[in-house]
Amino acid sequence: MRLVEDLPCEIRIEDHFWIPMSDGVRLAGRLWRPRSAEREPVPAVLEYIPYRKRDLTAVRDSMHHPYIAGHGYACVRVDLRGTGDSEGVLIDEYLEREQQDAEEVLAWLAEQPWCDGNTAMMGLSWGGFSALQVAARRPESLRTIAISSFTDDRYADDFHYMGGCLLSDNLAESGTTFAYGTCPPDPEIVGPAWRRMWLERLEANGPWVVEWLRHQRRDGYWRHASVSEDYSRIRCPVLASSGWADGYSNAVMRLMENLDTPVKGLVGPWSHRYPHMGVPGPAIGYLQEVVRWLDRWTKGEDNGVEKETGLWLWMQESVPPSTSYEERPGRWIHEPHWPSDRVEHRSLTLSENRLGVHGEQGSTAEQSILSPLSVGQFAGKWASYSAPPDLPYDQREEDGGSLVYDTEPLEERVEILGPVQVVLELSVTEPVAMVAARLCDVAPDGSATRVTYGLLNLTHRNGHQRPEPLVPGETYRVELTMNGVAQAFPPGHRIRLSLSTSYWPLAWPPPRPALMSVHPENSALVLPVRKEVPEEDSHEEVFGPPEATPAIRTRRTREGEHDWSVHRDLVDNRFTLRIVKDGGVLHLEEVDLDVTRKAHETYEAVGDDFTAVCGRTAWTMCFSRGDWHTRTETYTALECTEEEFRVHATLDAYESGERIFSRQWTESLPRDHV
Repeated sequence: MRLVEDLPCEIRIEDHFWIPMSDGVRLAGRLWRPRSAEREPVPAVLEYIPYRKRDLTAVRDSMHHPYIAGHGYACVRVDLRGTGDSEGVLIDEYLEREQQDAEEVLAWLAEQPWCDGNTAMMGLSWGGFSALQVAARRPESLRTIAISSFTDDRYADDFHYMGGCLLSDNLAESGTTFAYGTCPPDPEIVGPAWRRMWLERLEANGPWVVEWLRHQRRDGYWRHASVSEDYSRIRCPVLASSGWADGYSNAVMRLMENLDTPVKGLVGPWSHRYPHMGVPGPAIGYLQEVVRWLDRWTKGEDNGVEKETGLWLWMQESVPPSTSYEERPGRWIHEPHWPSDRVEHRSLTLSENRLGVHGEQGSTAEQSILSPLSVGQFAGKWASYSAPPDLPYDQREEDGGSLVYDTEPLEERVEILGPVQVVLELSVTEPVAMVAARLCDVAPDGSATRVTYGLLNLTHRNGHQRPEPLVPGETYRVELTMNGVAQAFPPGHRIRLSLSTSYWPLAWPPPRPALMSVHPENSALVLPVRKEVPEEDSHEEVFGPPEATPAIRTRRTREGEHDWSVHRDLVDNRFTLRIVKDGGVLHLEEVDLDVTRKAHETYEAVGDDFTAVCGRTAWTMCFSRGDWHTRTETYTALECTEEEFRVHATLDAYESGERIFSRQWTESLPRDHV
């Protein structure tokens, strides 16, 4: 990354200020702006997230907010109420109060003497969600948003549920919010009130997974703040980005298809990161893109950005399977509109272990599978963070417990772009069952790289709002959609479809093992095949190199640990996935603060006992300066029977080594066709 210190505008930093809300709560903000803004006001750009501006995001913030501010903007980082140094409590994600606060923050910013009355929002993940949700509320001053790694549908396309199946990330992300939401504010900012504010957070908080498990179907809880309910609410231009290795890649295409406003979509090979920090690479000059986008839609500059709308997508080349990549080979392609008239849907018929073109005859004998729980142990994470290495590994071991259908070796190159569809005629032996579908690139040596995948809870075959149990033995026709992708398959390789009835630990298994029988004569794989247009796909220099301002000074006083390991105990047939994310101890020199952040996750299964699966997540968060030492320890476990989910959680908080708060939770929630 190229570090830039010579910026068009000299900037000043205001480390802390309060923004009053209508109910008396004050939110904590940080500001980077041109020194000249008091006499020459500029647009304000808001990033609004719960991840602590003073410490946990301070390094990242120092790399992009000064950069944007140095190009003529007032960049503002605000902690959500109940997080960082803001007052109040945060008890769940994307609540109505959170969005009201955002509207009030934007109105306050627009009235400041250094703001010209125009505002924008930007953000990654929660910040991207917030910006999109607030845009649908049409605040008066909001001119545009620049969002990364987001969704427009909180139920169908987030870390909670996928195809109606419960994701293990539902537990993992609850562990993250539990840890972050119980951290104290900084006494240097809030003064003696810090302890009272901390105790309020500790008393109010809990494992959010309990609430998420109360809503196992797409009800009003999830429809709230899902902009897919009414895309017409969004009127401002949108710069939207994500990565093929991220869990949120689908929403960029949907915005392109459904918004009646200028949209520029970027999807690279990246994991859950901003594109200028994108891994796998190549990273791009995303901040330059943001500045040009803001210049056009907040300042009215005629810079031609509106002519660059459409989708800019990284067409990935074939690679051997690996849990991490530094770079993904490929090229940028451009689709002015979506759906694209360059994409045709090619149907491949299923026969015994074969994928063939329409009209080919093969064996139509019924095929059956009851997958072991070990299928899924090399699935990687739902949304890759690339630390530790968390991408799917060689799929050959997964295929041993799956139905597998291969094409013949390809005679010519095939490129696919968009969601992949699977149509299945099937029957099962249980009223609740699932199917996982994987599309793989099989090299001549037999190694199998997962290209994309999808899940379907078969009780959700007619929609996510009203699940319907299956009648064992009855035949059903179902459709399953895999995540969208841009992928090239070279000549000599095979395209493989794999089907399994479990995918643990990425997805929670159904209550009981189910034998699934597929009737291939009425089943098909539908590929979105893109016609190559070489003269129109020459976009080598479409994006500049990644740039940012230098990060604030830090030093690591204890090295961390990152691990992703699979363990099989053949004595009791126990399978364990162990994930360690330990950042060590980071000293932030700017605020003289030591920060410790570490998480351990484990996911277990014993044999093929679908009620023996369990997930556990444990977090430790420490903040220390001088004689001020705080530590929170949070733990959440999710187990199940055939009839219910069981959550056990603990929270312990320490000041100077003395425990000042302790609480336990035990909750049982009925399984709702999951």
